[in-house]
Amino acid sequence: MTFPRAKTIDDLYEEVAGYDLVVVPDAPLASALNRRIDRPHLGPFAITPRRLAAGRREESEDRLAFLELVDQTDFDWKRGAYAIGNILQCWEHQGRLGAILDYDAYVDDATRQAVEYIADLDTTSQRLTEFRIDDDQDVAVVGDDQLTRLERSILPEDYDTYDTFSGQEFDYPPFHIFGSSTAIVDTVVDAVTEENADDVAVVLDRGSEFSALIESALEVEEIPFYGGPGFIDDPDHRTFVQLLRMAHGGTDTRVAEIRPLLARLDISLDVEHDEKRLSELENDALDWIVDFCECIESQTFADALSAFEERAGCQLNTFRDELATLGIDDTFASERAVDQLVFYLQSYEVPVDRENEGVLLADAKSAAYVDRPVVFFLGLDEDWTHSAPRRPWVDQDAQYTRNIQQFQLLLQSGAKQYYLVQDAKGGSPVTPCFYFEELLDVEFERFSDLESQTHTRQFGRESHRFTKESVDATTTEVSTISQSSLGSYVNSPRDYFFGRLVDSPDKDYFREGNLFHDFAEFYVNHPGFVDEGILEEVVEYILDETRPFVRSVDEATRRTKYRAGLETIVAFFEENTPVDGEFLTTTSDWGENVFAEHFDRPVDSPTTERWFENDELGLKGKIDLVHSPSRLIDHKSGHRKSASQVVKHSALDPPSDSPNFQALLYLTHWRSQVPNQELEFTFFHFLETLDDVVAGEVNLDETLTTVSYYPMQFEEYARSKAFFDELVEDGANNCQKTLSKVDYEDYAAVFDETAPPDTTDSDELIDSTFGQTLTSQMKAHVGDYKYVEKGCKQAMRQLTRVRGRTFFEDDLDAFEEFIDERLTELNRRRAGEERFPVEGLGGEPNYRYVDNRDLLLEGER
Repeated sequence: MTFPRAKTIDDLYEEVAGYDLVVVPDAPLASALNRRIDRPHLGPFAITPRRLAAGRREESEDRLAFLELVDQTDFDWKRGAYAIGNILQCWEHQGRLGAILDYDAYVDDATRQAVEYIADLDTTSQRLTEFRIDDDQDVAVVGDDQLTRLERSILPEDYDTYDTFSGQEFDYPPFHIFGSSTAIVDTVVDAVTEENADDVAVVLDRGSEFSALIESALEVEEIPFYGGPGFIDDPDHRTFVQLLRMAHGGTDTRVAEIRPLLARLDISLDVEHDEKRLSELENDALDWIVDFCECIESQTFADALSAFEERAGCQLNTFRDELATLGIDDTFASERAVDQLVFYLQSYEVPVDRENEGVLLADAKSAAYVDRPVVFFLGLDEDWTHSAPRRPWVDQDAQYTRNIQQFQLLLQSGAKQYYLVQDAKGGSPVTPCFYFEELLDVEFERFSDLESQTHTRQFGRESHRFTKESVDATTTEVSTISQSSLGSYVNSPRDYFFGRLVDSPDKDYFREGNLFHDFAEFYVNHPGFVDEGILEEVVEYILDETRPFVRSVDEATRRTKYRAGLETIVAFFEENTPVDGEFLTTTSDWGENVFAEHFDRPVDSPTTERWFENDELGLKGKIDLVHSPSRLIDHKSGHRKSASQVVKHSALDPPSDSPNFQALLYLTHWRSQVPNQELEFTFFHFLETLDDVVAGEVNLDETLTTVSYYPMQFEEYARSKAFFDELVEDGANNCQKTLSKVDYEDYAAVFDETAPPDTTDSDELIDSTFGQTLTSQMKAHVGDYKYVEKGCKQAMRQLTRVRGRTFFEDDLDAFEEFIDERLTELNRRRAGEERFPVEGLGGEPNYRYVDNRDLLLEGER
């Protein structure tokens, strides 16, 4: 696959070497041609229209115009910048300053005044408008169709044009696919030394992650570079701006939002605090930040900058100069003033002094030529596509042509080109730059669909930044697994693996859930102690504990929620008093109970918070309450699920896309403690009826989901006399009418003839051999009536309902085998015999339940 080949700089120079003046659209191209001059030449040779007209280095005239407007008027900054941008853009594409006034939809008072102010400024566009190349000069124009109307206005009547493309085709190099952006950056840095840095260029999207990564990597290796970071990219500049914005962020600012600021100020906080509000977090290290925020309205920008410089141990003279240039250094740093400053820094490039040596970092959307022998292109994704201005004065077709030609020229820069890309990020495919669709006559969706090479490690010289050392990699075997770990592992083994390595922030719902659990345990141990006053004290305690997570405006709502939840817990245990636990052995204390400590009362009942670690079965967990020898209860603050949903999400082959094995795992363990008994596992969703509790109309049954276990095979239960009697007494009308006319032996005989399939699909059961046999046998005993056929269907629907919301002996037996297989597999992966794959047993993970998505790379890398 190919696209039009660009002429080399040497070829272009040979074509235009004899001219007095060569006009080019791109400053790097002009510099490249000028470096090849091999004869004396008076005055400029290759030059851009703007540089030629201005007689100086091109300046950011939109910034200069904005500064003039800010100094001379009281316009809103955003309004003024919008008007300036439209004026200069229209001037560029239409060739005259006042052209914007022809478009009524874009003309207002700010626009008219801005036109007047700009007319008096010494801008490059004004010089272009007034300048003409002498007709006596022999002029060549390279890439004429890449010039705008204003740039063409300086050309003489007669000139020669030269295309930037040859008649040949460019056979582009393969895409080198890496598993991560850091692997790409490592590859580049491994190939660069201080000695060859001047021969290397890196082209990237300046707004991408590659920009910061390559700059920091080159700095670590002490390899010189230029063309990369701008004024606001300076770490101290960026941190100061973040501090100003945070100071006006209100009381809802979370620790995670200001991690870069904390790092710059050498403040270390555990990741568990990330979700907490800064204003409610008591930590001496944060006192300076809190004090700064409290007095921000009474500080000028200059004062705030001085305070930051003193605290951070740095000098930001250029930032102070820019504040003076804007005329706001003595302005109070109000929220509006900070917003204006942020807008300015995001909208305009503040000039910075650079040393032009070392690796050249070029922006993919600004450069068309990069004159270096070796050029690395990083990313090449959809962010490389130009966003063409959608204004009536812009010729969209001409602008698109300029953009795609610039892209083609850029891709061919250098004697050697290396396209370094990612095929996927976070489990999703990376979309190549849209220009490839037009350049390559082939269908593709991702880089791997094109000519490519996949790399599991960097190519180039060996990395010298890290040395390998021999380490003891002996791992201990995992002998038991909890229900939460099992669910994570089944969904995505790699996410489970990273979950064991990476700390996660504390969450408000975790904290709330733990506090409600502690109260439930405390109440079971001391029901007579808890009265209205104690309940109110508990509400206040929970509010205090969760305040760092919760906005102050939500406190009243939370108070109602907590009170309702506690009242529901009390009401449930008043109606469902647990057994005394004499049948249980005592266990060692499981953690601490905050309310036991707060009220100085022990919680020593063996029925609550009962930890188990069943080495024989490979299971572990914590039972919230052993209500009776045959009933376990788990307290839940989340939304209620039906029994059929609980069983569905416990499926093994294939697993559910939302795996949750809690009921199945706890019943399997409890069966080993009390064998050959019917068991129940009840989820108590104490916040499910929150609205009803507030209205005083709570129905406790709506908070409960119970899943039963029968110590028999499903088929044995289905043919049992007990189930037959249930169908006769409680079945649907036609079912009762039909089965009441036959004996139990007639019903059981069907099972002797054929077994029911293991399914929860009623239609599948009805259409099966078993279903047909049941229907034919009942018709033979009762008669060939429609109600008999309907009654048999109703019986089978009831059978599948029971199958879909109940566990049987074969379910728990299969789960024990499932656990053995998972633990064997897990320990094999822990020992390094195979990788932890991203995909779980059910295929692609359900990313709603993935905790470390940023760490998951698609495929086996």
